[in-house]
Amino acid sequence: MKFGLQAEVRIDGSVAKDTWLSREADVDIFMRVPSDLPRAEFERRSLEIAKAAMKNHRIVERFAEHPYLESWVQDVRINIVPCYNVEKGKWQSATDRTPYHTEYMKEHLDDRLRQEVRVLKKLMKATGIYGAEIKTSGFSGFLCEVLILRSGSFKNLLESAAQWKRRHVVDVDRLYAGRETEVFDMFDEPLIVIDPVDHARNVAAAVAEKRMWEFVTLSRILPKHPRMEFFYPPKPTSPTSKKLLQSLKSGSSLVFVTFGKVDAVVDILWSQLYKTEKSLKNVLQEKGFTVYRSAAWSNEQNLNVLVFELENHKIPKIRRHLGPQVERREESERFLERHVNANDTLAGPWIEQERWKVHKRRDYVDAIQFLRDHLGKGGRDIGVGSRISKTLEKGFRLLRETEVDRLVEKDVVFARYVHEFLNGTPTWLRWTRDA
Repeated sequence: MKFGLQAEVRIDGSVAKDTWLSREADVDIFMRVPSDLPRAEFERRSLEIAKAAMKNHRIVERFAEHPYLESWVQDVRINIVPCYNVEKGKWQSATDRTPYHTEYMKEHLDDRLRQEVRVLKKLMKATGIYGAEIKTSGFSGFLCEVLILRSGSFKNLLESAAQWKRRHVVDVDRLYAGRETEVFDMFDEPLIVIDPVDHARNVAAAVAEKRMWEFVTLSRILPKHPRMEFFYPPKPTSPTSKKLLQSLKSGSSLVFVTFGKVDAVVDILWSQLYKTEKSLKNVLQEKGFTVYRSAAWSNEQNLNVLVFELENHKIPKIRRHLGPQVERREESERFLERHVNANDTLAGPWIEQERWKVHKRRDYVDAIQFLRDHLGKGGRDIGVGSRISKTLEKGFRLLRETEVDRLVEKDVVFARYVHEFLNGTPTWLRWTRDA
């Protein structure tokens, strides 16, 4: 043993369960290591072995609950994932369940159900909601299998999902029959699917609420508009630079925050991007800027972009602050102490109807200036992720919609993303409109 580690190597995932899609197969190789291996060693040595095995191929280090390796042999993606060799229920890492998931589905899926799973996966991949990784926050392969197993067919699943409400529960083995209220005490995600292998786990925990509602909508419209595009989408077209720039300059006020390589594996990168996007959106709104939409994009190498669609880059220097009702004596006294003759008070306080009102000076009236001042120091004080903060300290750019021309001309994938962002409508929804 070159690496001195006793491990059981096995094929799991869709290939082992025969639910893989033609020309889209991913091979999941699991290394089951002894349960007494310390966690730090488990991560370090498993990655070391995986990298050595794929040293002649392109590799990407990824991260779920712990690191694993993604590689490619020709056009086939290979995932090498470590897990502990444990008894059922004695989990030490999230991936310990996977071999048991494989055996469960091999026992419960017949040829007809496997074909139904493939149809569901094809729909989800074509519409962009397949994949539990952080970037997508969608439906995993195992989740698709559980949904089909519970419904009995793709058609039945669509009929059921069209009626889903928030916090819908799927319990394939009816493990919580008669005590459904326990489920809501255990889980608070929008979609709850009980893991038949681990009754205390929600298989759909990674599914973002947006993805759930997208699938609900697909389930409602597909039977009315049964088109092949939902399974075999046309190749995306790239807008001409001229047309895209015209759209940019005639639409809303946009702010692009662009920065370079972030020192993080892909999954952590996306986690940091989404965290930072949400934080910046919230703080902009707290400062009085109206943010219609925001988004994050990355080529996962050397270019990352956050985009914010604002009502306007600039806002009035005055903001009206509503105080307490005059009859509330203590609150009124504190309000007056705080605002009478304060440096940032522009007018007031005064009584309007039964309440105190005052006009205050804003700290910032220009969104770009606000971002420049705070991001220039790394932005940790306004919620920027720690890995991204380090990159921002080295440099970044703030671009308005009229200043992003070089970027969209240089990167066709980013240009396509901006085009879709401006359009707003999911591609698959436009297929029904064009029918």
